[in-house]
Amino acid sequence: MSKMPLKSSLRLDQIHGTQLSELSDNLITISVITEFFPPDYAATGQLIEELVKELEKQGVTIRVFTGQPGYAFTASKAAASEQIGDILVRRSRSTQIWSGRIRGKAVGGVLFTLRAFLHILRNYRKSDIFLLTSAPPFLPVAGYFNHLLWKFPYVCLIYDLYPDIAIALGVVSKNHWLAKFWRAINRKIWQKSKAIIVLSPAMKQRIIDICPEVADKISVIHSWGDPKLIVPIAKENNWFAKEHNLVNKFTVLYSGNMGRCHDLDTILATAQQLQNQPIQFVCIGGGPKRESFIQDVARLGLKNFLFLPYQEKTVLPYSLTACDLSLVSVEEGLESLVAPSKLYPALAAGRPIAVICPKTSYLPDLIADGKFGIAIDNGDSNALSEFILKLNSDRQIAAKMGQSAREYLQSNYTPEIIAKQYIHVLQSSRDRNCSDGD
Repeated sequence: MSKMPLKSSLRLDQIHGTQLSELSDNLITISVITEFFPPDYAATGQLIEELVKELEKQGVTIRVFTGQPGYAFTASKAAASEQIGDILVRRSRSTQIWSGRIRGKAVGGVLFTLRAFLHILRNYRKSDIFLLTSAPPFLPVAGYFNHLLWKFPYVCLIYDLYPDIAIALGVVSKNHWLAKFWRAINRKIWQKSKAIIVLSPAMKQRIIDICPEVADKISVIHSWGDPKLIVPIAKENNWFAKEHNLVNKFTVLYSGNMGRCHDLDTILATAQQLQNQPIQFVCIGGGPKRESFIQDVARLGLKNFLFLPYQEKTVLPYSLTACDLSLVSVEEGLESLVAPSKLYPALAAGRPIAVICPKTSYLPDLIADGKFGIAIDNGDSNALSEFILKLNSDRQIAAKMGQSAREYLQSNYTPEIIAKQYIHVLQSSRDRNCSDGD
């Protein structure tokens, strides 16, 4: 496997020769368009909230257009217009059609995209540039068609690459007309965008393979974890660990979405191997695979699992540190299509991390660079079991890996570091738009 760069192509101290002091000069007004935003619990929404707050701290004027809560379970409706500090948030109407089903989410995404198109049309003069996420996957279409009308500049932020994910999961065939049409539209969108931001080197290469002419527009900017919010807490001092009886058990934590892109089978097989060991598995979150995962655990008669729902953001500093090992997983064949955002808060928690992923993923090299855990091949439950038992028997190794995890995050993936990289891309995109005469 050829070595890929481990850190962002926009290192804090290597932004194409740009001095960091220049980032604060001539800052811009950005409109962020995304379907998910707090109080929603979708990971993309929480990431966007943290990003825009950090951008605002660094002098960027921010507007957000988003939808009503879809994942949130404590609130079904949020204010249509809200001021968060100096950030203006506007929310579209909610759409409840076949709620909870794939087709319902697809219809909701299409309707949100139409509303986003109208929002941009009405507000394009109020921003220097629009940042459109891939939530929903076809949202950048709204930017593309508005660009055809008004030539305004937009940047694509790609969390998940569609239709490639749908193809890899067998939802649609590679030669289906919808897949071909979607690919063609993607190429048009990318060609007209001023920049494309992806979360991993593998995603960048995937887009280059599809559309080589946009190679110079693509920037790799990783997700992040907030070391000020997530601080290592000893389990004996952690109320969440006490409440769920985890203090005296070696605890293996999977926190986040249990989706179609995540390998849960290897985790299940590992727990089955360790069912007679003093090891506790904790799964926090939701997603399409959650119920079938719970059913598999019950079918196998495993008593070493605890399932909990998504936690409030205020609880995350305690839930993420109520463990001795964090798990991150990516299904085989999807390593260049998704990048697990749950990795970075896990780094902040100061615990070792085991990543289940293919060898061709960027994650094994990242782990080797940071020395904070181990990469396990999909299906290799023996290796994961051995690693868990090793950490359980040698807590000094576990502590050293945990310390390395937090240091690696603080050096590379804090909100402040990542926001500067976003500012550089967005400023460059605006300046390029001006020089192009659009």
